[in-house]
Amino acid sequence: MHCRGREPESIKILVEPHGGMRGRCSHCQKPAPGYDRLPLRHWLFVPLWNIPTYFYYAPRRVECPEHGVVVEHIPWSEGKRPVTCTMMGFLARWARRLSWRDTARAFQTSWEAVYRSVEWFVEWGLAHRELREVTSLGVDEIHWGRGLRADNFLTVIYQIDPHCRRLLWVGRRRSQATLRRGLKVLGPEVVQGLRFVCSDMWKPYLQVIAARVGHALHVLDRFHITSHLNQAVDQVRRAETTRLRAQSQQAAQRLKHLRWSLLRRGSRVRGRARQKLYALLASKLGTARAWELKETFTHFWKYKSVVWAGAFLDYWCFRAMRSRLEPMKKVARMLRSHEPLILNWFRAKGEISSGAVEGLNNKIRVVTRRSYGFRTYKGMEIALYHNLGRLPEPESTHKFW
Repeated sequence: MHCRGREPESIKILVEPHGGMRGRCSHCQKPAPGYDRLPLRHWLFVPLWNIPTYFYYAPRRVECPEHGVVVEHIPWSEGKRPVTCTMMGFLARWARRLSWRDTARAFQTSWEAVYRSVEWFVEWGLAHRELREVTSLGVDEIHWGRGLRADNFLTVIYQIDPHCRRLLWVGRRRSQATLRRGLKVLGPEVVQGLRFVCSDMWKPYLQVIAARVGHALHVLDRFHITSHLNQAVDQVRRAETTRLRAQSQQAAQRLKHLRWSLLRRGSRVRGRARQKLYALLASKLGTARAWELKETFTHFWKYKSVVWAGAFLDYWCFRAMRSRLEPMKKVARMLRSHEPLILNWFRAKGEISSGAVEGLNNKIRVVTRRSYGFRTYKGMEIALYHNLGRLPEPESTHKFW
C-alpha cells in the first residue's frame, strides 16, 4: 500500500499461488504441470473506501496435454482484461443508472474500462439467455446518429408478451435482409411458436412477416396510424397557413399557435386553446375539416366487433376521399390498402398491446439522450442490449446496492 500523507493512493493486494495445488489450463480447466511464470500483472478490483484497489499476481504457465503451454486459469479474470470480473459486473450495473462517463468518474477509472465492462456483461448475457415462451413480437425501426442515410436506421425486434417485454435483437438498416437476419438469429423454434406480430406499415417489414411469420396474426401498430393522421393534419394546416398569409396577415391569425392543439387529442385541449379550436371549427377551414376527421377516427378503436369496425373504416375513408384534402385522402388510401391487417387489431384485442412497442422505443430515446448520442453502431447496440435486453447476469460473490 502506497501512502501520500495520510490518504493511500491505492490498495495493492499481492496474490500468491497455493503451493500444494497445480495450475489449471485456461481452456479445459484441468490441472496441469507447471511450465514457467510470467511477469507480475495487476487487475483493477472494486474500490474499498473509495480507494482504487488492485490485485497483483504473476500468472503461471502450465503444460496441458491437450492444449500445450498456456496461461493458467485465473478465477477473477477473463482473457487479458486488466479489470477483474467482479469490477466489470460492478461497473456494468452502475452503468444502467448513470452515463458511462459519470460511472467512470464516480469510481476513478476510465471510460474505456466502463465500455469494455458493459461489453463483456452483454456478451455474457447474450450467450446465456433463454428464449422461452416468446409468443408476441414487435418490429419497428428507430433513427440514430445524424442524417437520413440507410445506416442511420436500426431494425429492432421486441418481445411484447404481458409477462416479459424486452429487446430481443437489433440490426443495422430497415430492410428485408435486416429483418430476415434478425428472425434467423431468434431461431426457427421461436418463429414457429409466435402467435402475434406487431409492426408499422413499412413495406419491407410487411413482406418479410408475411413470408416468414405468416402463421401468426399480424397486427398493425395503432400509434403509427395515429402518427400518420397527425402528420396529415399538420400538412393541411401548413399549406392553408401559407395560402391565407398570401391573402392577408389577419386571415392567417386564425391558425396561429394552434399546431400543438391540433395534434393533441381533443379531450385533452383545455382553456383558451380549446376556445380557439372551437372558433376554428366554426370557420369551416380545411384545417378544421382535417382535425374533425382525425378526431372522428378515434371512435374506430372503441369497437368490439370486427364487422362494425370494418364498416366504420369504410365510412371514414369515404368521408376522407370526399374532403378535397389531399393529405387526408392519402391516409384513406393507405388505410384501405391495409384494411385486413388493421382489423387484426380487433381480432387480437386483449391479447397484445401495441403500446408496448412505443414504450420500449421511448426507453431507447432515454438511453440515447442520457449518453448524448453514440458515435458508433457498436456502442449503440451494446447500450440497447444492456438496458432493454433483460439479460441474465453473471454470478457475483458480492451484492452492491
